Amino acid sequence: MAEQFALQAQVRTAFGKGAARKLRVTGFVPGVVYGHGGDTQHVALPAHELSLLVRHKNVLIDLDIAGKKELVLVKDVQKDYVRQTLEHVDLVIVRKGETVTVNIPVVMIGHPFPGTVAMIEHQTLTVEAEATHIPEHIEIDVTDMHEHTHVSAKDIKLPQGVTLHLDPEAIIIAVQSVPRAESVENDPAHVAEAAAAKANEAAAE
Repeated sequence: MAEQFALQAQVRTAFGKGAARKLRVTGFVPGVVYGHGGDTQHVALPAHELSLLVRHKNVLIDLDIAGKKELVLVKDVQKDYVRQTLEHVDLVIVRKGETVTVNIPVVMIGHPFPGTVAMIEHQTLTVEAEATHIPEHIEIDVTDMHEHTHVSAKDIKLPQGVTLHLDPEAIIIAVQSVPRAESVENDPAHVAEAAAAKANEAAAE
């Protein structure tokens, strides 16, 4: 189940791109906290600690905002993928006992029968779970599964209290044979690519 982490936040009073840029320079990330009918709270969060926490999917945070405690769920994270830094974070207030709808990653374990490969059709699954009991991921064991075997939504064993929001017949994982080398070589697309490559080589000579 999702682990809870403590984090200290500061109240943010300056807004706009300039203020946000200055905040990041000092090692903080701007964010907002909202939910349960309360006013939106603008906060500044320590960048290093926050970057470690958001590596966890659906992380729950015991947030201290100037002495006021709130249990929050990370709802959205904006990143600068060039600089590999956090730009902004949205946090939604949750209460113990209430249910939330979140996306859970699918983790495949084991290896299918030799000569086959298991393909994940759904990288994440949408589930409804109690806010403090959100699974970090859903494991599916494909050990020794043969070609044409598939795992549907109805086959997944979920923790108690977790409901899957997906058609029961939807295929999550499908096992297929690994294409043989001669099959790949005779594939029309492969033949066309090979011919084009030879033509380019001839033109360059």
